[in-house]
Amino acid sequence: MEDPVPVLLLLCVTCLIVLAVMLFLSDCDLQLKWAEKFGHSTGSLKDQVVWITGASSGIGESLAYKLAAIGCRLVLTARREDRLLQIKQNIIDHGYLTEENILLVPIDLLQFSSHSDAVQTVLQHFDKIDILVNNAGRSQRSLIERCPLEVDKQVIDINTLSPISLTKAVLPHFIKRRAGHIVFTSSIAGKIGSPGLGSYACSKHALQGWLDTLRIEMYTYNTCVTSVCPGPVFSEALVHAFTDKVDKTLGVTMDPKERRMTAERCATLMSVAMANRLDEVWVSPHPELFYLYLFQYFPSIAKRIAKVFGQERVTKVKTGSRSLHKTS
Repeated sequence: MEDPVPVLLLLCVTCLIVLAVMLFLSDCDLQLKWAEKFGHSTGSLKDQVVWITGASSGIGESLAYKLAAIGCRLVLTARREDRLLQIKQNIIDHGYLTEENILLVPIDLLQFSSHSDAVQTVLQHFDKIDILVNNAGRSQRSLIERCPLEVDKQVIDINTLSPISLTKAVLPHFIKRRAGHIVFTSSIAGKIGSPGLGSYACSKHALQGWLDTLRIEMYTYNTCVTSVCPGPVFSEALVHAFTDKVDKTLGVTMDPKERRMTAERCATLMSVAMANRLDEVWVSPHPELFYLYLFQYFPSIAKRIAKVFGQERVTKVKTGSRSLHKTS
């Protein structure tokens, strides 16, 4: 009888090669790529009430257009009411939704005491909330040694405590209905550290730990918790990013030549994750996606590599370089 071991080894090697090729050709993790190709269609989200924070630009704005085209009823939140009004009008002009199916709730999410009232406003209009997308947040650029504690506090307030507070305000509704879906725009920086993003990485790591716990606790209430971890995405993030000065923003427009994902593509992949109720997804171009796989499955090797190759990024931050990402 022929020895089956060589055949099995060949099969395993072939499978590994196929997976490696899929990984390097993909702009998201393999689970999400599979769901995009063979999973539930985003059309399954039609008629659901989706509340998006940080909806005035970037990923939030693109997600609003994507979900509106599907036929979701939308609640849009941000501080800039003028931008929300413009986005609402764009959606109506495209014929995606009628006016009564778009509710604007323009609030400053740092005013935690306003969150309960905001939830009641939404429920009075739509009677329910199906999906809460905690997308609002701000980036940050400075070395830890130069960053004052006050900046750390501000970053954590907006990126960690704000979505936690709003989620807690919505939880009683999901628990009562025994149905719901909470989506968080986290970050690759919530999985691995990155020079120049100390406060931001701290805020996202803390959020990851909290939502990983929330996911387990809410399982009994049929409420899904999805963590979306994007890498570099084209947006206004660097314009409003915190710096090493409390009252100073970076004020930088992203270089169109940088190797970043478009906000539209990120929104498309987010909607796939939502339709398939996935727990955690990674959305990024390479090399960031490859680094994340390395940190996830080979942490000791990845940390050794980071010590060496991370120095280039440290130097860029020290010298005030505006671009920390490769150009295409």
